[in-house]
Amino acid sequence: MYNSNDMANRHLFRTIVLQTLFQWDMRDYKNVEIPSYLDYIIEFFNDAPVSDKVDMQKLIVSIAKKKLVLDEIIEKAAPEWSLEKIGIVDRNILRLGIYELLFGDHAAVPPKVAINEAVELGKQFGGPKTSKFINGVIGAVYREIGEPGKDMVTRKKINEIPYE
Repeated sequence: MYNSNDMANRHLFRTIVLQTLFQWDMRDYKNVEIPSYLDYIIEFFNDAPVSDKVDMQKLIVSIAKKKLVLDEIIEKAAPEWSLEKIGIVDRNILRLGIYELLFGDHAAVPPKVAINEAVELGKQFGGPKTSKFINGVIGAVYREIGEPGKDMVTRKKINEIPYE
C-alpha cells in the first residue's frame, strides 16, 4: 500500500489519513465526502505524498466500510468506555490502528508496526494519556487474535562500536 519504505513518509501518510478520518467523523460520517475531505487535508501539507492519494483514499474508504465492525471491536476492547466517551482523535486512531492490525497487509505493515504507529499518532495528536489508552486497547485486540507476528525478527541492530 505504501509507495515508499521511508518511515517519515509512512507517518505522514497515516497523519493525513487520520486527519481525514477526523473530518469524516466530525461531519457525521458522510462517505461521499471522503475525497473532498482528503483533498482539503492534503492541501495543508506541503510535503504530502500526493502520489499516495489513491492509496490514502482506498484506506479511508476501507475503514469507513468497516466502521461498524471496528467500533464494535473498540467497545469490546475498552468495555468501560463507550464510543461516545472516547475522544474523536483517539477513536479514529483506534479505527486506523485496528484496521491495519486486523485487515491490513501484514507483509507491508506487520502487527507490531501497526500498534506502534497508532501509539505514535496518539502521542502526536492526542492528550497526555492517549498513547497509553491506544496501546492498551489495540494491545488487547492483538492478544485476542493470538499475537500474529509476535516472533517476527525485526531488522538486526548495528553492533555497538566501542568509543575508544
